[in-house]
Amino acid sequence: MTTGPDRPDGVARRPAGSAAVETLVAVRRARDFIDKHYADPLDLADIAAAAGYSRYHLVRAFKAAYGETPGRYLQRRRVERAQELLRVAHLNVTEICHLVGFTSLGSFSSLFSELVGVSPSQFQRDAHAAGPPLIPGCYILMWGRPLPKRATTEKPAAARTS
Repeated sequence: MTTGPDRPDGVARRPAGSAAVETLVAVRRARDFIDKHYADPLDLADIAAAAGYSRYHLVRAFKAAYGETPGRYLQRRRVERAQELLRVAHLNVTEICHLVGFTSLGSFSSLFSELVGVSPSQFQRDAHAAGPPLIPGCYILMWGRPLPKRATTEKPAAARTS
């Protein structure tokens, strides 16, 4: 912050571009939050809180920076992740729908078809026709969530052989 000759009261003012930079930083913070938590049930209030903006100000700033609203970006991000899973994982469409954060298979299928141009099932059939999935679905499910705490610990492998 600086003081200037146009401010006889000595009150500090921002340099010319700092408000725009702060807005871009906040909007980027919101986008990063969406990217990190896309599979969680998010609403606009959560995203705005992460950015430190009101919901309405965030929507305006986000759309100005990225050309789409935070809600639309979240939907697109979820569909992109679903495409990746449909391509490489051996999971059914319903499992993938829930893994990427959708609660309704119908909404997921409609949005997927709108953005991609084919249904999730057709996309998966086309992707699997090119070859087997690279990552087994059981592996994704196992590592996609925290492991439950075990009540007992197992003996190390060396101790079991004796």
